[in-house]
Amino acid sequence: MSSLEPKEKATLENLLEMSGGYVSNFSDATIGSFIAHAVGIEFHHKKYTSDGSSKAKKMRELWRIESDTIVADLLDALIEHQETLEPDAQLVSDCKSIVARLRVGGPQLQTLKTQAVDLDAPHLAKAIARLEQNVDSDPELAIGSAKELVETCCKTILSKRGHEVPLKDDLPKLAKATFSCLDLLPDGVASERRGSDAIKQVLRSFASITQGVAELRNLYGTGHGRHGRNTSIQPRHAKLVVGAAATLCTFLMETHKAK
Repeated sequence: MSSLEPKEKATLENLLEMSGGYVSNFSDATIGSFIAHAVGIEFHHKKYTSDGSSKAKKMRELWRIESDTIVADLLDALIEHQETLEPDAQLVSDCKSIVARLRVGGPQLQTLKTQAVDLDAPHLAKAIARLEQNVDSDPELAIGSAKELVETCCKTILSKRGHEVPLKDDLPKLAKATFSCLDLLPDGVASERRGSDAIKQVLRSFASITQGVAELRNLYGTGHGRHGRNTSIQPRHAKLVVGAAATLCTFLMETHKAK
């Protein structure tokens, strides 16, 4: 199920001229071929007809039930097609921002959203929302938010497991306390265990991620003054940091749940 919001859907529908049951200038035959080529989906499958059989209604149902990744890939192709019809430039830009938001909110963030609800962790949900909103428009803020996401995740887990939350510790120390309470420290892996060296290497990478996120936030993220000649970080760098932070937090939350 995608995370498209009602306002985003309205913007997309405006670009694709979906009033009256249509989608752009597609016929039933051409839209089926177009979508099959774009994302490998049979657009005319009955699962997309629960609310009706018009092209617009099937498109809305596809947006509802498919993943953010699939919907983003399809929207990329649809926007590119629509650009050949010379639509409003601002509307195109708004729709591309929606696609970028979907890509940031891919599998990792979608899973974290669910976990935030399951754990009744509103602060975690807010940290996720800040990441989604700012990774393209304000990469510095997104990097700061990535650090806050890891901090909030660690504090949530420590609190839920009855451990003292070290309020003044920096992120690497906070993360180490969380790894310890989840039995994820490399020293805890028995040497005779199959693949122990590889497991230890992966566990050490967790510490590297938290250290890297903290250092990048200090260099480029919000919350610290920077000298006037400091080069701004690019959205692609912010996406790398956000992806690493989200993957780490997803694993920590799933480990907490499994234990």
